[in-house]
Amino acid sequence: MMKLLLTPENNQRLNTLCGTHNKHLQQIEKSLEVTIANRGHCFVIKGPKNQTLKTSKLLQELYAMTSSQTNLTSEKIHLMLQGAKTSTPTAEHERIKIRTKKTIITPHSQNQINYIKNILKHDVIFSVGPAGTGKTFLAVACAVAALEKELVSRIVLVRPAVEAGERLGFLPGNIADKVDPYLRPLYDALYETVGTKQVEKLIAENVIEIAPLAFMRGRTLNSAFIILDESQNTTTEQMKMFLTRIGFGSKAVITGDITQIDLAKDKKSGLVHALQVLKNEPEISFNFFQSYDVVRHPLVQKIVEAYDKASSK
Repeated sequence: MMKLLLTPENNQRLNTLCGTHNKHLQQIEKSLEVTIANRGHCFVIKGPKNQTLKTSKLLQELYAMTSSQTNLTSEKIHLMLQGAKTSTPTAEHERIKIRTKKTIITPHSQNQINYIKNILKHDVIFSVGPAGTGKTFLAVACAVAALEKELVSRIVLVRPAVEAGERLGFLPGNIADKVDPYLRPLYDALYETVGTKQVEKLIAENVIEIAPLAFMRGRTLNSAFIILDESQNTTTEQMKMFLTRIGFGSKAVITGDITQIDLAKDKKSGLVHALQVLKNEPEISFNFFQSYDVVRHPLVQKIVEAYDKASSK
């Protein structure tokens, strides 16, 4: 059993922390397998010692957030719980953050911490793992931070325009209509880290460029932070083409999920091939995420694990 006093005592902040009918406390109890009782700012946590320590730290972090945030959502608490479940060293977890003018992004697992550190250290970074592990979002956040610090002069976000067996030529509309659905996740990440109006301004000024992979052929990109998203849907020729676009002062992050390849069966994934041929290159960083790194709805992690289990049979 552990007792915790949250200060300064503030009824409004305490209500925000606990949630309507204590739904936030119940969410924490279920996830960390503890029981929480409180009277005012005095909390009593019961459970295994390791879990009560994690719960105490989490409650303090969430209460600190209520001083500047008017609301705590179940989604935000879920993300914090994912971090609490890992064995992330406290000092390092607090030190490794991505700061942009609009927001501060904190990693929620040790793999995410290692990923951010490798992005800062290396010029070519591969990030492989299931959906919802932060591969794209953290890369975009690092790109925005680098742009704001003037470490690069532009951001280039790229995706292969092949998904679920479809190709651009068979889709209705003009080129913008065809490309936008494939690039929407990149826009979403930018809006969250920069803001909608600022993103539109930077795109208009060509400081941020979002384009399908085919548009990269024949170019050399200097002083740029380049992200190739969904790279499992590149061919080997396209991956080689992309990697050789990198110029002086540039950084490239390549993200993908090798369990979600939508290429024709006779085409080998450029991501799979690159992982094989470049694995012994010490200046290239390889980051691999697992199902426990998923920071979306709790069911997503279970779905990923179920599919992994089924595919291994």
